Amino acid sequence: MFQGNAIVGQSGGPTSVINSSLCGVVQGCFELGQNHPNSKIDKVFGMKYGVEGLMQGEIIDFGDVPPEDIEGLKRTPGSALGSCRHKVQESDFPVILEQLKKNNIRYYFLAGGNDTMDTICRVEKYCKSQGYDLRGLGVPKTVDNDLFATDHTPGFSSAGRYVAMSVKQAGVLARDMKRVDQFVIFQSVGRDAGWLAAASACAKVDPENAPHIILVPEIPFDFDKFVAKAQETLEKFGFVSVVCGEGIRDKDGVVVSSLDADGKKIDQEATLDKFGNQELGAMAGTSVAIALHKMLGKHLKRANGEPCRGEFQILESLPMCGADRATALDIEEAWQCGRRAVELALEGTSGVMVTMNRVSNDPYKIEYGTAPLDAVAVAAKPMPLEYVDAENLFVTKECLDHLRPLIGELPKYVKLF
Repeated sequence: MFQGNAIVGQSGGPTSVINSSLCGVVQGCFELGQNHPNSKIDKVFGMKYGVEGLMQGEIIDFGDVPPEDIEGLKRTPGSALGSCRHKVQESDFPVILEQLKKNNIRYYFLAGGNDTMDTICRVEKYCKSQGYDLRGLGVPKTVDNDLFATDHTPGFSSAGRYVAMSVKQAGVLARDMKRVDQFVIFQSVGRDAGWLAAASACAKVDPENAPHIILVPEIPFDFDKFVAKAQETLEKFGFVSVVCGEGIRDKDGVVVSSLDADGKKIDQEATLDKFGNQELGAMAGTSVAIALHKMLGKHLKRANGEPCRGEFQILESLPMCGADRATALDIEEAWQCGRRAVELALEGTSGVMVTMNRVSNDPYKIEYGTAPLDAVAVAAKPMPLEYVDAENLFVTKECLDHLRPLIGELPKYVKLF
């Protein structure tokens, strides 16, 4: 009989449903961990602020948390256990192992993205090298939807709906205010993946409606093509709605936030985070939306030759915590991923992340599977190029067929003329 305590943590940026995955893990441990024929879970702990809290001995006992509060996690935004972005160093492993031994932890669950899966993988391998038997399981999480080997990730559905609703509503405003402001730019998060920007296409019901232009990191930004398409759209509809991913780059790999109003590179040093990733958006002190705004402000012209006015929207972390727009599908799938991780651990599986595999779009159906942690840690999942209409700066029907079951039906608004 494999027996011991379980611990669960959260890492990286939140999603509106990461706590539903937490609920799935905790409830799974309590409900399944006592009755399995070959494995047993005694106590269920939570690490405060991820692996940082674990190393400092900051844990909570879920046995002291009322069942109704655990159930309430399903619809609670943020990261209820607290999160961190700590890159585990070699010197951390003995400290982590000491805490695992001290609390007799044999089941180790973390919800997060690529870096989180790398953490679980390395912790599990280190424990094995030290003769300590630990089952480490990853629960997928990211609004970016760029985790390898899974059709989509918990959190993306709700964040995608948040983006689509925001672009739809801002598009109605832009259409009605086109005699005041002629363009609007919406910047989504997503780093090197264009999934969230693409989700905005679900808002479009006819050619006039927003969005008109979608710029994703998978396709190099072309200044001339962008300005020409914006001018063409302005002349046709009187306003332009642009959606851009925060990580779009030109053909030379230069982040668009580093370009001036003429699409030329501005000499500036890139700001890197502790994982070696270039900071984007507000953390970098600039943004793609502002750069695009300057381009259109200078080059977009009204019929009388005057320059255009416009505005931009940069939501940063709001789609990650918008519980009011969380989809029922996302909440359920996030919970199922957490519970499935427990089932796998009790069956003796370790070193994998739970995945979701699409069976069909209509009717929508998925199956749960697994992927090796070391594969997820080093790979990413950009949008397939067949999902991008590079010629028209938009997405394809195949992309919309993939996204619509996740985003859900959007409200219809009245147009008087």
